[in-house]
Amino acid sequence: MERNVGGFDRLGRGILAAILLVVGYRNRTRTLGALAFIAGSDLLATAVIRRCPVNALLGIDTCGTE
Repeated sequence: MERNVGGFDRLGRGILAAILLVVGYRNRTRTLGALAFIAGSDLLATAVIRRCPVNALLGIDTCGTE
């Protein structure tokens, strides 16, 4: 798998994921809380594995040259 998430994109995804996970966990009995938790989990996964299917579909690569 080719990586396509890096730099500030990866950092931003990690920060936003942490926020959404906390909000989702605190409001887990509500529908929006569950959706926030799922979205946070997805963002965290894409930040960790450095691969985003949406970026690949759109042809976006924020890794640069490594």
